[in-house]
Amino acid sequence: MSNHYGGGSHHRGGGSKQNNNSEDPDDAEQKAAERNLIRRCVDFHAPAVMDISNRLYHKACRSAHVRNHYSNHLQPHSAYLRLMGMPISSVSACNPSRAYLTFLAHVTRAKNSTPIMCLSWTPGGRRLLTGNQEGEFTLWDGITFGFELIMSAHDVSFRSMAWSHNRNYLLTSDSGGNIKYWSPSIAPVQSIDSHNGQAIHALSFSPSDTKFVSCGDDSKVRVWDWATHSEERVLEGHGWDVKTTQWHPRSSVIASGSKDNLVKLWDPRAGTCLSTLYGHKNTVTKVAWNNNGNWLVTASRDQLIKLYDIRAMKELVSLKGHHKEVTSLAWHPFHESVLASGAMDGTLLFWNLGAKGSEEPAARVPYAHDMAIWDLQWHPAGHMLASGSNDRQTKFWARNRLGSTAGLQDTIDDKEEELQTAEIELGNHVGIVIGRRGATIISMQRATGTKMYVDQVRRVLLIQGTEKQIDTVQKRVGALLDRVTKDEGRDQHHGMMM
Repeated sequence: MSNHYGGGSHHRGGGSKQNNNSEDPDDAEQKAAERNLIRRCVDFHAPAVMDISNRLYHKACRSAHVRNHYSNHLQPHSAYLRLMGMPISSVSACNPSRAYLTFLAHVTRAKNSTPIMCLSWTPGGRRLLTGNQEGEFTLWDGITFGFELIMSAHDVSFRSMAWSHNRNYLLTSDSGGNIKYWSPSIAPVQSIDSHNGQAIHALSFSPSDTKFVSCGDDSKVRVWDWATHSEERVLEGHGWDVKTTQWHPRSSVIASGSKDNLVKLWDPRAGTCLSTLYGHKNTVTKVAWNNNGNWLVTASRDQLIKLYDIRAMKELVSLKGHHKEVTSLAWHPFHESVLASGAMDGTLLFWNLGAKGSEEPAARVPYAHDMAIWDLQWHPAGHMLASGSNDRQTKFWARNRLGSTAGLQDTIDDKEEELQTAEIELGNHVGIVIGRRGATIISMQRATGTKMYVDQVRRVLLIQGTEKQIDTVQKRVGALLDRVTKDEGRDQHHGMMM
């Protein structure tokens, strides 16, 4: 768990010294305000130091969860915030609930922002690196959430990024079939054109970092040699665009998912398909290996998440918590049973899987984003989660404040929070409701907390939310349509008079 503080003082540099001793009172007041400016931050240094010191005095035992210790029996008051440890504390390793991050710590809003396609924490977790639809890198401070850098990286939209296991290099890909190598200082090293100029959706390193794999819309999975920048093998077998791939964290096995609804396991040395999984009924959007390599989780446009035990080639569970297609997955770096998932409607879910887990979401953030969540990445320390979305925002999620129950399933009032759907006929006013670049419908979603989708074929507005929220939307849309109708009638009347 992280501590939530106000950051330290912030000083602006620049300005020349004046020779006179007198100072304008207004300038002095402004400088004093700048020195006392409080910045929001999530500081994990103090909890980490506390956990390390605790390990010196507490021996490991399987009954750690029943011991009367402040790390296990923290009181729900802000005064005890300083006693909170990290999610990976030795005395809390058996409690995965500490990894359900439903508190919105910060929202980034960059100027001239575009949809965030992928993101990744830099080595050590000090900064967050995002890639947008314009092919630009944006660097954010991981503690105070301040903007640090923006630079052009690709000529077209980002699609994926992946760090080597030794954290010495970064790989990125774009929608034009280009792969680039980057140093930890975000300096370009090498550029490769591949996949016949089509989008490359995923990259993943081998356990030894000597090879990496890529997949794209040319229906191919390609294995590359890192040192020579050369293509070693082409894995063919999918019948349509390959949307996702990941190398096994321990073995020479590659998993891939495609638009042909199939998940395939490959032997990269022989170039053969080891097995095919037929569990999904629509495009497979994500595959992700667990840290121990025994579990493979897959997500699809059929709104399902499936968990497979590769040792027995058996489907363990099918998760049905999302109401739209699942677009992102991320395993917790330390709690091997905790999984985060994001969907097309902006919903963020946390799952606890395995023998002691459940088929229902452990925690839910229904309106985490206004649009699709394209990527999720855990901080290396596990205390924070970053999400990038099509709504042009990057959000940082932390554990709940002490005493808060936001996002926890057992605290939701079913009568008030039960999601419902409704439709509103738009007729010829579809464009008015959508607005320029979707501005009108996005602002209405943010104001009401609902999810909306315009079916332009049927010319109706689909709404998802609580009964109270839907009623608010219907009144607002009705007022908008009435105003537009009156304006059109007034224009026609003036035209007839003329």
